[in-house]
Amino acid sequence: MDYLQQSFSINYQYRVYFTEHLFAQSNTLFSEYLKDNQTLGSIQKMLFVIDEGVEMHHQDLNQQIDNYFSKNLQLQVIPEKVMITGGEAAKNNPQYFDQIVDAINRHGIDRHSYVIAIGGGSVLDLVGYAAAVSHRGIKHIRIPTTVLSQNDSGVGVKNGINYIGKKNFLGTFSPPAAVFNDYLFLKTLTNRHWQAGISEAIKVALIKDNAFFLWLEAKADALSSRDMQSMQYLIKRCAKLHMEHIAGADPFETGSSRPLDFGHWSAHKLEQLSDFEILHGEAVSIGIALDTVYSKLCGRLSPNSCDRIIRLLTKLGLPVNHPLAQAENDSSSLLSGLQEFREHLGGRLTIMLLKEIGQGEEVHEMDPVLIREAVNELQSYIKYTNHEN
Repeated sequence: MDYLQQSFSINYQYRVYFTEHLFAQSNTLFSEYLKDNQTLGSIQKMLFVIDEGVEMHHQDLNQQIDNYFSKNLQLQVIPEKVMITGGEAAKNNPQYFDQIVDAINRHGIDRHSYVIAIGGGSVLDLVGYAAAVSHRGIKHIRIPTTVLSQNDSGVGVKNGINYIGKKNFLGTFSPPAAVFNDYLFLKTLTNRHWQAGISEAIKVALIKDNAFFLWLEAKADALSSRDMQSMQYLIKRCAKLHMEHIAGADPFETGSSRPLDFGHWSAHKLEQLSDFEILHGEAVSIGIALDTVYSKLCGRLSPNSCDRIIRLLTKLGLPVNHPLAQAENDSSSLLSGLQEFREHLGGRLTIMLLKEIGQGEEVHEMDPVLIREAVNELQSYIKYTNHEN
């Protein structure tokens, strides 16, 4: 046998910062980060891509950015800010990907420069993907603006867009250069988006941290009334648990296990079936509820723990069912989500269920009969209400 073999490892490091009024002149956090990571002998360019919804609620944002960097001669802010429609539409329409890549090309954004995304999780996913494939990898910085993106998706290593009707079919594992969570952006969120992001905190607590779940139960009223101090703790704790998981054995998901996707096999399918009218966080809440009841029905989770989880979801204004969450027979659209989830992971199906609050257990098959029972049982908890924005 005649062959050559090579192996190497790459050390990834990035920080997630927590602040408020990131672009205020008195806040030097961002400028100090860029100074500490400056490439000697070159002027680093910065291309900003901004969620249109963020710009609408923060109309002075563009001017604030320009003013913030106006006296730094080693950094060049590209005057053109690329504006992208927020929400899942950002990942569904290829024209937005093309728009970002075109701006990278026209403005000469090289691998020593930055593409900086300001927006919700979908915009961050899109921008991270465009940066990762341009010049084989341009540094990108994330500035998440929603609860969900600050506590979960924005601090991870995944980027992607939807393709041929499948969520995140195209994507990369490319960590950000840094993440800046600015709590100021949360103040302009609708109640619906505020609530939806909490589902990812419940998810990570259920599979990793019983104490965090107890805290969520205790703080449910405060979170519902938009207490900012409670939300800041939630975001930081959730982000920490998320990052600790990434530092584990398989950050780039080369195997078939995805513990952080508890409740997501049905959530991804529900988003698609609703033409993405259901927010990701809402779909995750329904998925958590479904897999929680399933965990009870198959004898893993106690009925009391199941009731506590469903009660917390509903107390926080999160949905636990939807008219599209049906599984009348083995060929139902919802159940096809299991096969799509397996395909997305590769290898055999791996689903996270619950043994108890704070402890998950991976299984490699799910019983369609029990799934139907779980769907039917959830109808008795609360009727679905079409949320207003």
